[in-house]
Amino acid sequence: MAMLTPQEIVTRATRSYQLFLHSWLRGEPFEPIIFPAGAPPADYHTLRAAVAKLLDGAKGPRSYGYRVELETRQTRAHGTQSLPTRIVIDTSADLLQLTGKVAEFNRFERDCALIRIRLPQLHEWLLENPQHVIAQHGAWPDLLRVCAYFLLYPRPELYIRELPIEVHTKFIETHTGILRRLLDALLPPGAIAESETQFERRYGLRVKEPLVRLRFLDPAVQAQCGMPLSEIAAPVTQLATLPLGTPRCLIVENEMTFLTLPPLPNVVALWGKGFAVEALAGLVWMHDCAIWYWGDFDAQGFQILSQLRALFPHTISLLMDHATFEAFRSFAGVAPPTGATILPHLTAHEHALFEWLAREQLRLEQEHLTQAFIIARLHSVFGKTPACE
Repeated sequence: MAMLTPQEIVTRATRSYQLFLHSWLRGEPFEPIIFPAGAPPADYHTLRAAVAKLLDGAKGPRSYGYRVELETRQTRAHGTQSLPTRIVIDTSADLLQLTGKVAEFNRFERDCALIRIRLPQLHEWLLENPQHVIAQHGAWPDLLRVCAYFLLYPRPELYIRELPIEVHTKFIETHTGILRRLLDALLPPGAIAESETQFERRYGLRVKEPLVRLRFLDPAVQAQCGMPLSEIAAPVTQLATLPLGTPRCLIVENEMTFLTLPPLPNVVALWGKGFAVEALAGLVWMHDCAIWYWGDFDAQGFQILSQLRALFPHTISLLMDHATFEAFRSFAGVAPPTGATILPHLTAHEHALFEWLAREQLRLEQEHLTQAFIIARLHSVFGKTPACE
């Protein structure tokens, strides 16, 4: 290893800074930091310059920094020389001055004192996470207010903006990363939904529910619900309470297809909005209903079908067969590539179609099927309502 330069010493000292923070938090006395000065250069003029530079950067009697330990040696090339052997950082003040961390450490001290006073339960967390204390300087008063609230009221079942905490309205939303670390350390296991990654669900906060859009394709089903509207959009938890009985459910991918579905006996239509079909999981009455899914005839459409069938295994695909594609092949376009390779909830025939579509990057969108063709197929599956006879 070549002889160190003052800048390389600063780099090494900076690497020791985190270790110093950990030992300081544990109340351990500062241990001098010592490392070899490195091998002297063979060339005499280079050696003199390197030693002079190293000594010039060292601390003097009234300054802070590193100290150079010298040793008198007899060298073959240059005779007797006083050469650097070790670099020593004697005190924490030396380390902080050398690394330019004096102001940062002063802030760190104050923040640690505040945390220990307000929430002594964070003692163990503090010992392991000095870097997070430093990163959140300026936010600690509000972070501790939020943590104290959750300790008193775990899983409050309120929206974030409803929480009666004296912090800026967006503070929690912009600090969920550090708050998750703190709450995981503070709260008892029963107050944390360990399997949830979303902040709100993990800590028992209300989540903005997706709206699900539903059309009654049979006036009799609409009347049974006492619903004055033939089409509604409502949060999943509210839609789940509708007294629908067991109608047949037709889920379609695209909005215009959803809007132009004809009347069908004992059928309700749901707009799946592509991969948003996950939202339908909360509609518990669907588990007792016959379900059909009609999506775009492309790889993504079959991905959505597999996703939906994971929720409702009895889902049947509709208008997603090879004959339908061939009837409208002239309207097929290019689909974006898909990263999926195996869809576990497709039938063997459906998976073969998925692989073919993915390989050829083909897409036949729902809107390219003629309305007459759609209505004829739907009537063949569901029949006609009396009004359509």
